Amino acid sequence: MLRLENIKTGYDAGLAVFGVTLEVREAEVVALLGRNGMGKTTTIRSIIGLTPPRSGKIFFNDREIQKLSSYKIARLGIGLVPEGRQIFPTLSVRENLLAVAANYSKNSDPYSVDRVFSIFPRLEERQKQKGGSLSGGEQQMLAIARALMINPSLLLLDEATEGLAPLVCKEIWEGLDILKQRGLSILVIDKDIEALTAISDRTYIMEKGEVVWTGVSHTDNLTTELKMRYLGV
Repeated sequence: MLRLENIKTGYDAGLAVFGVTLEVREAEVVALLGRNGMGKTTTIRSIIGLTPPRSGKIFFNDREIQKLSSYKIARLGIGLVPEGRQIFPTLSVRENLLAVAANYSKNSDPYSVDRVFSIFPRLEERQKQKGGSLSGGEQQMLAIARALMINPSLLLLDEATEGLAPLVCKEIWEGLDILKQRGLSILVIDKDIEALTAISDRTYIMEKGEVVWTGVSHTDNLTTELKMRYLGV
């Protein structure tokens, strides 16, 4: 579904991503791991067009997209849950969802407000509250739900549970597992290695802007030596 070929991306005069190649297949969850500052977020931004690649190619459903504007990429069916959530603070939960509602992937059973509420019941309880009044975990649920409202065929999730309470993290991982069971393709960044490898099919590890390891997602594959060397745990 998604294929990056030797992507190089940077800011100002410097590069942050040096020749990244990866893929996300249909109905697959892929984990992107690495320490802070290793190029994970820049890779996500490259895919969605916020930081366009300087070289290399990105294909989505066999269409070359690296030269397209971000909104055109989103309309092809790629949803983004950005680091920092970036919800609309003055709109209610329901208004946040309705503001972006579309069916870009032409889903025969599209996501609606009620359908995303079934994944994150807490949002239904808070549906009349302003986005800015929600807790951090609730805002993250809202950011995921909002991305689902464009009915993407691929979801990009940058820092799924960073800084959130354990109970809220559990709800988010359960929600992502529901999406996986429904066949949604997901590329996800997070620091919770155990939770992320439990839900993902394959894992990429980045170090200094490059992919240094890839394999089937299983905690046995991520050896202590591997985690100490590239993840600092």
